[in-house]
Amino acid sequence: MTLKIDKILRTALQYKASDVYITTGTKPVLRINGELVFIEGHEILTKKMAEDYLLEIMNEDQKKRFQKSLDLDFSIDIETIARFRVNMFVQRKGIVAIFRVIPSKVNTMDELNMPQQLKRITKMQNGLVIVTGPTSSGKSTTLASIVHEINMNQSKHILTIEDPIEFIHENIKSVIDQREVGTHTLSFQRALKASLREDPNVILIGEMRDFETISLAITAAETGHLVLATLHTSGAAKSIDRMIYAFPSEQQNQIRTQLAESLRAIIWQSLLKTKDKKGRIAAMEILFNNHAIENMIRKGNTHQIDSVIETSTHEGMQTMRRALTDLVDADLVDEDEALSNMPPELDV
Repeated sequence: MTLKIDKILRTALQYKASDVYITTGTKPVLRINGELVFIEGHEILTKKMAEDYLLEIMNEDQKKRFQKSLDLDFSIDIETIARFRVNMFVQRKGIVAIFRVIPSKVNTMDELNMPQQLKRITKMQNGLVIVTGPTSSGKSTTLASIVHEINMNQSKHILTIEDPIEFIHENIKSVIDQREVGTHTLSFQRALKASLREDPNVILIGEMRDFETISLAITAAETGHLVLATLHTSGAAKSIDRMIYAFPSEQQNQIRTQLAESLRAIIWQSLLKTKDKKGRIAAMEILFNNHAIENMIRKGNTHQIDSVIETSTHEGMQTMRRALTDLVDADLVDEDEALSNMPPELDV
């Protein structure tokens, strides 16, 4: 069946857009290499037109949930076009949806030009690995490539808990079970509690949103599982603070101890426009937990962690400043683009 929105979504793929905006009161918009571009050949979307486009892609259960909550996250496969993650909400003029294009193929770590030292993560047997960064910085893509690398090379049971499911993984050497919150489980917390009885080697958590999810993730990491998760923060040290301060003050010392022991790595990433303007590339700050960082977490001296990252390149670590400088030196990103993403210098 051809949907009313098909032509817009096909246009998005044709121009390699990462996102499609269907907003009442304006023309459809594509995000291409980070820039918003209006589809000039399309008329301005009326309230009815936007509803016709968007209500058609939802099933009856999703319509009821949307009517009740006035916002909704879900994913859809549109045959012969692509898979999309959709966030739908209501604003002053009417209904809105943002479609994130999800590639049908999961890229390998090499295809994404990820630093080679990150392959170390795929061989970890347990502990917590966090990918952090702002919305639309490619966190899901990075995690999917790590899962794919494990799947290609190792015999593991991998369990994902996502809201919604984005990349689809087919079993290669591993067995991968993907669960969607709201469809296959009622919440991240319920799925995480159940996961400890489901014999996984690797657990992927789409997003750690609250202290209960963070607590369960740390517990899973402590009990012999490799836990991969995302956070919305900017910086490795800030990610640690974000997790600790999600807890009531009387629990924070205990969490510091648990996190110091269970943390394995943090990747902070930002997407930048390439110098030729034809795509985007990730700059990555990389932290691997060591004795110095472990002590800083335990003692509450996380403000010193950036200095350790800067002086531990021999252990595979790199600061965001170094990652950005390397991209400029490699002629992959222009200097202005790098400077606009450059964090402040460390006080050392």
